[in-house]
Amino acid sequence: MIVGCGEWGFRELPLADHFEIAARLGFRYLEFGIGGGQVGRLPEAPSASDVAALRKLSVDHGVAAPFCCIENDFTLPDGQGHAATVARVVDQIRVAADCGATHVRLFAGFTASAAMTEPLWTQMFDAFSICDALCEELGLVIAIETHGAISFNDDGSANHVGTPTTDPDGLRRMMRELPPRVGFNYDPGNIKAARPDDKSYGLEIIDSRINYCHLKDWTRRGDGWVAVAIGEDDMDYASLLASMSFDGVYLIEYEPTADVEDGIRRSLTHLDQVASGYRLA
Repeated sequence: MIVGCGEWGFRELPLADHFEIAARLGFRYLEFGIGGGQVGRLPEAPSASDVAALRKLSVDHGVAAPFCCIENDFTLPDGQGHAATVARVVDQIRVAADCGATHVRLFAGFTASAAMTEPLWTQMFDAFSICDALCEELGLVIAIETHGAISFNDDGSANHVGTPTTDPDGLRRMMRELPPRVGFNYDPGNIKAARPDDKSYGLEIIDSRINYCHLKDWTRRGDGWVAVAIGEDDMDYASLLASMSFDGVYLIEYEPTADVEDGIRRSLTHLDQVASGYRLA
C-alpha cells in the first residue's frame, strides 16, 4: 500500500509549501489543484509559467504530483452555466496533462439525489463522455469523487446531503452508464457523512472502478459534521483497507487548515496501527 498526500488541507498555503511539507513528511506523491479560488491552487487559467513553476517544485523536492483536482458541477440546471463548466474543465484537463498529471479528480455534481431529473443525468453522463475522450487522447484517467452536497451551520459544522455519488442507487447507475474508463475517487469518509448508517461506505458497489482514494473521517458537532484525521472517529479503516481491491496511491486528505501538518502526522500514526505495511514511495 503506497500512501501520498492530498491537497485540500493546504488550500490556504502557497503551492511551494505543499511540496515542502510533503517532502518533510517523507511523501513522494502529492495531489495538486487547479481553480476554485484557493491560494494553494493554480489559477483558473494557468499560464505556461505557472505550469513550469509546478513542475520545477516537483523536481526540486523529489515529490511527484500526478493527481490533479478540478472543481466542477455537471448537474447544474442552467444550460449555459453547464456548457461553460464543461468548456472550462476541458481546458483545465489540458493544463493537468501539461503539468504531468495521470489522474484528474472531478465531481459529478452537488444536486441532491432526490432532485436529479433525467435531463440532469443525461447532461452529466454526456459531460463525462466528453472529458473522458479528451483524457484518453492525453493519457489521463478520470476519478469521480464520492461527495455529498454540503452546507454549513453557524458552528462551522457541515451538513452532507446525499448525491448520486453517495447514494447506492446512484452509484449503481453510474457504474452502468459512465464510460468504462471513468473511475471513482473513493472517499469513504464523505459517504459516511452523507449515509452514517451505511457501514459498507458503498465499497461493494464501486470497488472494481476505484482508481483514486482519499483517507479521512468526519465526527459529529451539533447537527453537522467536522472533518478529522483517520482514527479520530469510528471508521474501521483496518477492515476497510483490507477489503479494497485498489492498488494505487492512497492519499491522506486531512481537511482542517489550522493544524494540517500535525493532522497528516496523526493520520500516518493511525496507519501504523491499521496498515503497517504501507510505504510512502
